[in-house]
Amino acid sequence: MAKIVALAAYFYQAAVAFGLLLTVAHVLSPADYSRYSLFISISQFTAIFCFEWIRFACSRFYPGRTQHSEASERRALTIEFAVSAVFCVLAAAASIIFGVPPAIALLGGLVAVFQGASDLHLTILRFKQQFRIFSRLQGSRATILAAGTLGGTALSQTFAFTAGGLLAGYLVYSLVAFLATRNRLTEAAAFEPKLVRKHFVYGSVAAGAAVVAMLAPLTLKSILTGMLGTEGAAGVLLALDLLQRPFVLIVSALQAIQYPDIVALYDREGETSLLRRSLGEYYSLLTGFAFMTASGIFALLQPIGHFIIASGLQQGFLAAAPFVTGVAVCRALTQNMLPTPSHLRHHLRSIFLLSLADCLLLNGGVLAAGHLVSSQSGGILMAGGMVGAVIGMLIGIKVLIALPFDLIWQPVALSAVGIVIPVLATAGFNYNLWISVAVGVVGGGFFCLLGLYSFFVKMFRHRASS
Repeated sequence: MAKIVALAAYFYQAAVAFGLLLTVAHVLSPADYSRYSLFISISQFTAIFCFEWIRFACSRFYPGRTQHSEASERRALTIEFAVSAVFCVLAAAASIIFGVPPAIALLGGLVAVFQGASDLHLTILRFKQQFRIFSRLQGSRATILAAGTLGGTALSQTFAFTAGGLLAGYLVYSLVAFLATRNRLTEAAAFEPKLVRKHFVYGSVAAGAAVVAMLAPLTLKSILTGMLGTEGAAGVLLALDLLQRPFVLIVSALQAIQYPDIVALYDREGETSLLRRSLGEYYSLLTGFAFMTASGIFALLQPIGHFIIASGLQQGFLAAAPFVTGVAVCRALTQNMLPTPSHLRHHLRSIFLLSLADCLLLNGGVLAAGHLVSSQSGGILMAGGMVGAVIGMLIGIKVLIALPFDLIWQPVALSAVGIVIPVLATAGFNYNLWISVAVGVVGGGFFCLLGLYSFFVKMFRHRASS
């Protein structure tokens, strides 16, 4: 039950983030929204660059086999974070040399620190199996950050005040998180330097892959802005911000709930038939829910574009959105599911190379489309990016099959049909928006519901009977 509540917290976070982006895009001017989008991407990239290695080490080695080892791991993680936070602030200050306004540099650095701190804190709670408090804090963070961002925007409809509101939200959330867990993580332990080396060896390579993965959309936004201009790229940037987020959150939610059990099973029993079945169920869930998410987005894409997106951004959004959705499906699986065998076996080079290939192919596809097609638009550029993302996913499948698994095919196949129907409905019923929407929603929803039922029959009912 606690895992279901934790999963619901992720879905709530996705819904809040979705609504926040729509609201901010409506209020800010296209140029200010482009600046805000780049600010968020740069802050996230900085947080990943400075702190993701610690979070990866936490997800692989925490909480430890005994209460003492758990406290020692947490002590090392805390010191590692404190040192990295200092470097993060210094890096933000150094960006002033390259022309970044001091106030924006300080905002970006502090947002990155608080994001890294909150992510690590929630990861510790999750791997400690404290799902109830994790769920409450996950939902609280989404609400507080949204309220802070909107509060800053309400004071002044400019990029700087919106970013300042986000920082204020992080400050409030940090206080809430401290008060909520001050008596839960109290075991003390001496600092063991050897743990830092263990964390750094594994975490730095895994985080390096995450940095490259985050660099991919950041580079993509820079390429799009350079080719289309600040205002011309705003609609495409909104599509990237809006449509990738549900995949990241949903796939990450399923991974957050299921992956700790996979790690524990692999470390405890090794490559057994039970691991094969567990991996197959895990991969089926991630793939099936990614397909279901894509189905829902395709079914509702046209009404969202016409009636929710601000008029100045509609054309660029609608042109790019189908291809952005395709990119999001491929990258969600490439980054979260396909490297799983390499993470379990500590094959660090393949983790990094897969992420690097994904980044280069995605952005290379956009650049190739821009040079091969004379009339550039957001849709054409993102079509090239989708081709690159598909190739990257095909490369990642070779990594996935390195560790045997028993995939549950039926729900995945039903979910795939659930994507095809709204795509065909959108392409085939251009003369009537509502016919297209009705066919996509009803047809896609029907097969996605069949996929959910298949998951229930083949996984959850089977577990209950056994």
